[in-house]
Amino acid sequence: MLINVGPWLQAASYKLQVEACKLFQYMRNFKQLLIWQRGMEIVKLVYNVVKYLPKEERFGLQLQMTKSAVSIPSNIAEGSAKRSQKDYLRYVEISLGSAYELETQSLVVESQGWAPAELIEDLLNKVEQEQRMISKFIDKL
Repeated sequence: MLINVGPWLQAASYKLQVEACKLFQYMRNFKQLLIWQRGMEIVKLVYNVVKYLPKEERFGLQLQMTKSAVSIPSNIAEGSAKRSQKDYLRYVEISLGSAYELETQSLVVESQGWAPAELIEDLLNKVEQEQRMISKFIDKL
């Protein structure tokens, strides 16, 4: 993973590359990432929310919400297995898209009054916080 540079930059560049490698290896341990941990919390919340949906939404909105929620930490984890930072970034961006998708679906549930207001409010707050965190993570990548 180290890049070959001219001898005049080799010492300083080597230190920077070592630090970059350490950071990239840290990111590869997805379970340590706060965005993954919060994503897992969102999954639990979504499974609590969908219990309140009407039975006719079992294969509609309920399925979409659980898929979107699970997609957030799943894409962060899957991206961590990719060799290039560009591929990793793509998966984290997909995770962000899933968070926005889940926000929209949660707003539908809220507008229909299908789940307790405090539960939906908690979910929306956590999803919006996750969106901000993932966006900042993307900026750092």
